[in-house]
Amino acid sequence: MNRLSILSRILEYPRYFKVLIMIIADYLSLLSSLVLTILFANKSFFFFDLIEIIGLFSIPLVTLSVFMLLRVYKSMVRFINFNGLITICAGIFLSTAILMMCRYLFLGMLYFTPITSLLTLSDILIYSAFSFVLILGSRLLAYSLFENTTGAKKVAIYGAGSAGVQLASALRLSKEMNPTCFVDDDKKLHGTLIGNLKVLTRKKLLRRIQKGKVDEVLIAIPSASRMKLKSLLEEIEGTSVRVRILPGVSELAQGKILVKELKEVALEDLLGRNEIIPNLHLLQKNIKGKNVLITGAGGSIGSEISRQVAKNDPKKIILLDSNEYALYLIKNEIEELESKIDIVSIIGSVINRERMREVCSSFDVQTIYHSAAYKHVSLVEENPFEAVSNNIYGTKICAESADETGVETFVLISTDKAVRPTNIMGATKRFAELILQSMALKSNTNMTIVRFGNVIGSSGSAIPLFLKQIKNGGPVTVTDPEVIRYFMTIPEAAELVIQAGAMGKGGDVFVLDMGEPVKIVELAKKLIRLSGMELKTIDNPDGDIEIKFTGLRAGEKLYEELLIGDNVSPTDHERILSAREQHLSEKEINLFLREIEEAEKTGDTKALKETLKNAIVGFTPDKEIVDVMYLKKNS
Repeated sequence: MNRLSILSRILEYPRYFKVLIMIIADYLSLLSSLVLTILFANKSFFFFDLIEIIGLFSIPLVTLSVFMLLRVYKSMVRFINFNGLITICAGIFLSTAILMMCRYLFLGMLYFTPITSLLTLSDILIYSAFSFVLILGSRLLAYSLFENTTGAKKVAIYGAGSAGVQLASALRLSKEMNPTCFVDDDKKLHGTLIGNLKVLTRKKLLRRIQKGKVDEVLIAIPSASRMKLKSLLEEIEGTSVRVRILPGVSELAQGKILVKELKEVALEDLLGRNEIIPNLHLLQKNIKGKNVLITGAGGSIGSEISRQVAKNDPKKIILLDSNEYALYLIKNEIEELESKIDIVSIIGSVINRERMREVCSSFDVQTIYHSAAYKHVSLVEENPFEAVSNNIYGTKICAESADETGVETFVLISTDKAVRPTNIMGATKRFAELILQSMALKSNTNMTIVRFGNVIGSSGSAIPLFLKQIKNGGPVTVTDPEVIRYFMTIPEAAELVIQAGAMGKGGDVFVLDMGEPVKIVELAKKLIRLSGMELKTIDNPDGDIEIKFTGLRAGEKLYEELLIGDNVSPTDHERILSAREQHLSEKEINLFLREIEEAEKTGDTKALKETLKNAIVGFTPDKEIVDVMYLKKNS
């Protein structure tokens, strides 16, 4: 049985047994101090009689009694801190004072002979000094022995403020993690001790990581900006230690400083995009006091738009989705968050004209956020006519229903894949944009298009897949080493969609500023390293996770664009741009729709692609047809 297993077994003993061990250890330390004092005073034990020896053996009981009164044995040796050490010092000081009082008050009494005749005042002080050294030494020895007996990870806490201190306290009660130090950018704190943990600089943290003294870094700065987080993560990234982050200020306000509240590093932390305070007027313009319909309300974007709408005091929210379970989830969530809001959930499809018209008229809908669409590129390539039905016909039916029933505002949520598309999904979304631009010329409904790139964590997004692959031990699959994408958080995208929709005057195309594009392979590498893993490469064959390149899928582009032309202008919002783009007339739209209908009747995917190519500027479809039904019929 090795040392670690013996110590672990001791920790499993009942509390009273461990206290007994501590008392015995302290008694032996105090007795040793007494022996050392007598030896230091050049006195011999051979000249002591039995009464004197018994008296000497009972002297440590004075200190032990004081320790018990001061509740020294209520604290755990593993978690000893500055306050615990002060209490021990106070106990030794108080017991010294008692021994001195006994020497004067009980002079000549039989029991106190060892104190009155054998120990002088200087001997008592020497005894106290030895006691101080041995008791504290035993505590520190025990602390070092038991510090990591449970196999707990050695963690550094970045942020020595109140959140960091609370986190350290919570971790001391955890068997999984053992806090070893704080790290902070405040120069005044460097080198100081907070809660018995030293505050280090970033450079010293990196040196500790390189020496293997830190297994994980926990960031406890709830108010830190995205840019500060990005800077810190970039610095730690190369060390391959796991990094986790404490939740935001709202969670702290509720007292949720728990180990389980720590979250993994997310892509939004790596992007470094600071949040922009929204324009309240724009947020509420089409929502406050109005009946608002969200199509595709159960989807990634639709559900977040629904949450944002609920926060801005609508008169009624109408949630529409064909997915029963997704609809159930978002309805329940909003009811829990905003219990006073009138919520209606509609199971229905956007291609059901009668249903859509009935919903708009029955609930006197004033604003529509149309997010219902098929968006997964490869699946749409395999099922192109379903995308035509949902993305093209569904948008047309919704927009016409809005126009016919007097809806004030109709906002189409579009995608960067609609710009010079290379796939059916992007082409159908661009055709939906063209329908809206054409209708906007004569409709009383204010029809607006908002276009943006990838959102983090959406259904079908690569990021959740990467995290799952890392968790499972890899490999992480990337289509091509040169693939570049724009990214934005779902809440930010939804907020900007609502604000952009409020700016529209009819037929506008608004483009969201997505920031700098991200190389997907570099993103995968960052996520691997910040999960505490090493990248497995030819140069590092012993690494943990390998990246495999699978090749571009049908219809996939190396990079995405947000603008079709150069006619773009700023708006009142720094992250929303307005684009003026060429569009088709109603006559041209109807002509192309007839051709699409003919291709759909026969399941002719080639004809569909040809029609969309003629209708949409820059559409370069993949030559290979992967439509599963088309291939089956023609096999």
